[in-house]
Amino acid sequence: MKKYLAEMIGTMVLVLMGCGSAVFIGGCGTPAQVLTVACAFGLSVVAMAYAIGGISGCHINPAITLGVWISGRMNGKDALCYMLFQVIGAFIGSVILYALTSTIDMTYATETGANVTNSVSGGLIAEIVFTFIFVLVVLGSTDSEKGAGNMAGLAIGLTLVLVHIVCIPITGTSVNPARSIAPAVFEGGKALSQLWIFIVGPFIGAAIAALVWKFFGCNKCCCKNQ
Repeated sequence: MKKYLAEMIGTMVLVLMGCGSAVFIGGCGTPAQVLTVACAFGLSVVAMAYAIGGISGCHINPAITLGVWISGRMNGKDALCYMLFQVIGAFIGSVILYALTSTIDMTYATETGANVTNSVSGGLIAEIVFTFIFVLVVLGSTDSEKGAGNMAGLAIGLTLVLVHIVCIPITGTSVNPARSIAPAVFEGGKALSQLWIFIVGPFIGAAIAALVWKFFGCNKCCCKNQ
């Protein structure tokens, strides 16, 4: 079951970040927009490969799963379950994206780089979800058994680039309470009154990521062969 859930999360991230970049960057009308969206999809795969590759192989694409099955590298039951959970993950990603686009307008710039949002609920959702993705990659890439070793820093940095591509138009991107506190104090006003969003949101997202990774990694102690 762990590998199926990993595929669900991976596909959710791919759809949310890839499609989200197209939505929040403003479509694909210019070469810069096309490149940004392409990078978002590609970086989503990189991030998930480091986060869940050691669990499921990180297919996050039914076409890849089909190819792996036909080549004899997995059995039919696993292939069907992979595809099912990939589709479920895509729906979850689309629901989150819909929730963001239906509740939030684009943010405005601040003089100190403080985080602000035009929707408390949308901003909180964004900070929870994007921190979850970021911390999940950090935990996965630095895991002593499934991690990326010396490449962990690269995976973490590229994931932070990905998170900023999608989240900057929504909240200015925090995913880091320390990054938000001082700029908000100097900015004052709306940024200071909304500071709680950029503390509570990242903490909730990080806690969820930790629980998910603890579930994926529990085979070290008592859940082998699950």
